[in-house]
Amino acid sequence: MIKSMEPLSLIEVKELLKKIPENEKSKELVAYIKKFVKISEEDGKKLKEELKTLDIIKLKPEHIAKIIDLLPEDPEDIRKIFVNVSLTENEISKILEIVKKYR
Repeated sequence: MIKSMEPLSLIEVKELLKKIPENEKSKELVAYIKKFVKISEEDGKKLKEELKTLDIIKLKPEHIAKIIDLLPEDPEDIRKIFVNVSLTENEISKILEIVKKYR
């Protein structure tokens, strides 16, 4: 039964998998996630909170999850995440400034 739907970063998925009893599928998934996760769980949480405090209306939970997963390095990377949303240069620079601390 689905209780809620919320976009999750790979770090958050990894955290949830710890609560599931181990079996072959979860081991494969954890191994896959480890290949792509670039920051620690603690830093992922901090980054998420900092991004939320920006108060950018266009910054949705699914964008935050992708930012945490990809840790964009330049404005072009940000624009790839925000496909149908146009951010101002100021908004992009604010996001990049925060992400820079966690790379």
